Amino acid sequence: MQDAKLLLVDDDPDVLLAARLLLKRHFGAVDIEKNPEKLPFLLNNNRYDAIVLDMNFQRDVSSGREGFAWLDRILDIDPSARVILFTAYGDVEMAVRAIKAGAVDFVLKPWQNDKFLETIRGAVEGKKQDKEAEESSPKEKQPGKVNGKHTSIIGSAMRPVLETVERVAPTDANVLILGENGTGKDLIARAIHEQSDRRDKPFVSVDVGALTESLFESELFGHVKGAFTDARDDRAGRFEEANGGTVFLDEIGNLSASQQARLLTVLQQRQVTRVGSNKARPIDVRLVCATNADLNQRVAERQFRQDLLYRINTIELHLPPLRDRPGDIGQLAEFFLKKYAKQYNRSVTGLSPALLAEMKQYRWPGNVRELQHAVERAVILARPELTQSNVLEPDNFVFRKDSFTTTPVNETMQLEDMERHLIQQAMQKHRGSITDVARELGVSRQALYRRLEKFGL
Repeated sequence: MQDAKLLLVDDDPDVLLAARLLLKRHFGAVDIEKNPEKLPFLLNNNRYDAIVLDMNFQRDVSSGREGFAWLDRILDIDPSARVILFTAYGDVEMAVRAIKAGAVDFVLKPWQNDKFLETIRGAVEGKKQDKEAEESSPKEKQPGKVNGKHTSIIGSAMRPVLETVERVAPTDANVLILGENGTGKDLIARAIHEQSDRRDKPFVSVDVGALTESLFESELFGHVKGAFTDARDDRAGRFEEANGGTVFLDEIGNLSASQQARLLTVLQQRQVTRVGSNKARPIDVRLVCATNADLNQRVAERQFRQDLLYRINTIELHLPPLRDRPGDIGQLAEFFLKKYAKQYNRSVTGLSPALLAEMKQYRWPGNVRELQHAVERAVILARPELTQSNVLEPDNFVFRKDSFTTTPVNETMQLEDMERHLIQQAMQKHRGSITDVARELGVSRQALYRRLEKFGL
């Protein structure tokens, strides 16, 4: 462990001193820090094998809210970070929350030296094993995987998008991802970063649509101490945190005119100036943006700057809504079902044909995100007596009745549209029973299967 490097973050100098005296006898380097605001700078300039993070940084506060917020920030900068949460106030519930939030362990103060050392050794060893595994196996570049990890970017309709990602990712071209809410724009942004030459540098995600005018400049470009009332220390902005890596600006279509102007200046000059400072700082970032808005329409309406649009959309990626991907619904649903059945220790193993038929007729206004939450809810709430052979049925799902696809039959409808509509009606009526549907339509089961495949039902 003599080559391991640790970071301890706690607002109590006595705790930092005591922990450092103990740990420096067993580990190669131990950095300490009182101010969690300096975490982004430390993480962007160092590689730590383990981070011990206090959960409370204000007096008389024991909720742990700050610790969880900083844990999220650390994992945002470095998803592979091994974080151990540290607190004088803890219970089993908080420990479980910590692990679910991404921490590798949870230590109570005052600590027992042997147990404390063993916990950190375990985190360091885990980091070492992750690194060895990554170095010993080649990066997998296949649909549905990012850096070898399974994601919900699956389905035949997404293959052209993923193929474009593979071609674009190794370049430094700015990318604009377009699509409705819930289509997976954030997953595609991370896939671009993970398959780029910047993969070992930070990936920093910002929902710019949620930033107020007063917070926008400070959050993105940083501030110096005393720049405004709450500026107690110098702070790097998100662009500086991502230096060498990727900045993902989500909901960029919601920027105001003044925010667009400030962002454009930074992109043109490739440097940022912190609020309250006159010193420009160079930045090297790859920009990925996303929006559900029609930016060309907004440009035409003079609500979005055309020169900014040119800057951010060297490459455009369009993500299709789930209602246009009926053939992918079953594959996505099975993916989420397996994930949540394992997570919640449920015996559910599949979807009934009747449920799958209804899922394909539903419009999914919330797209993949809605499907994911619907499957998770169904897995959690499904009662044994409502399932047949551990398979989810329509009764286990809750659909918005106004969001089912309805195709009115009229004299202008094409023959194929009428055929699809009749099959959908029959499938809904007979709850997915192939035998009953084939009998009602007067075709063989084989002919019905061919038509179902043809129409993606």
